[in-house]
Amino acid sequence: MTTIKDQLLTTVTESVSTGRNKITVVGVGQVGMACAFSILTNHVSSDVVLIDVMADKLKGEMLDLQHGSSFMKNAKVSASTDYAVSANSSLCIVTAGARQREGETRLDLVQRNTDIFKGIIPELVKYSPNTILLIVSNPVDILTYVAWKLSGLPKNRVIGSGTNLDSARFRFLLSQKLNVAPTSCHGWIIGEHGDTSVFSDHHGIKEEVFLSLPCTLGEDGVTHIVQQKLTDDELASLHTSSAMMQKVQEGLKF
Repeated sequence: MTTIKDQLLTTVTESVSTGRNKITVVGVGQVGMACAFSILTNHVSSDVVLIDVMADKLKGEMLDLQHGSSFMKNAKVSASTDYAVSANSSLCIVTAGARQREGETRLDLVQRNTDIFKGIIPELVKYSPNTILLIVSNPVDILTYVAWKLSGLPKNRVIGSGTNLDSARFRFLLSQKLNVAPTSCHGWIIGEHGDTSVFSDHHGIKEEVFLSLPCTLGEDGVTHIVQQKLTDDELASLHTSSAMMQKVQEGLKF
C-alpha cells in the first residue's frame, strides 16, 4: 500500500546517524568566513577547520574566530594549508575559486575553477572518504558536477548551494510585497543558479546535471526529493537549463 510519504517524497538513500560534526571550510574569503561564522554562532558544529593557500590571511581569520570563542559553545577552530587537518570531516564546504571578472558570467569561470578543483576535491576525499561535499563556488551547478566526478562519491553526498540564495531573495520580495515577515513566506526557485535561473531521471531530465529541487537532507546527504507537479512552461524551462548545463559540461577538461 502506498503511503503518504511515498506520494510526497522520492527516496534517494536511507537516513543514517553517525554523530560526527566536524566541518571543513575551504577558502577564507568573505563567503567562506561567513559560512564558518554562521556554523559556529548557530551551533551547527563545535569543530571547524579552515583551509586556504594564503597562509597569512588564513592565520588571521583563524585567530579572529578563536579569540571570539568565549561567546560560543565549546568551539574548536583550527586552520592549515595542509588538507590533512580536515581528516574525518562530516561535511566539507568549498568556497574557493577564481574571482569573477567584470562582465564575466558564472559560466565563463567554469574551466578556471575546474582546474582549481583538481587540487582541492581529491585531497578532501583522501582524508575524509565518508564526507559530504557542499559546493558554493561559482558557477555552482557545474562545479558541483565537477566535484562529483573528481570525488568518486555517491551523487547524494555531493550538494551545491544551488538556488538557495535565489529562493531567499524570492521569499524576501514576497515579504515586501505582502508586508509580512520573510520567515512567513515559503517558496522555491528551482533549476539553475545563474543567468538562466538534479539529478537525472527527475521531471524527465536525462542529462547528468546538478540543478536545484526541494529535497530533504540527512547525515548521508540527500535522502529524499520532493515530488512536484510542474506546469508545461515550468518543465520546459527546467529542461532548457538542463540542456545548457550538459552542453557546458561536455566541453570541460578534467
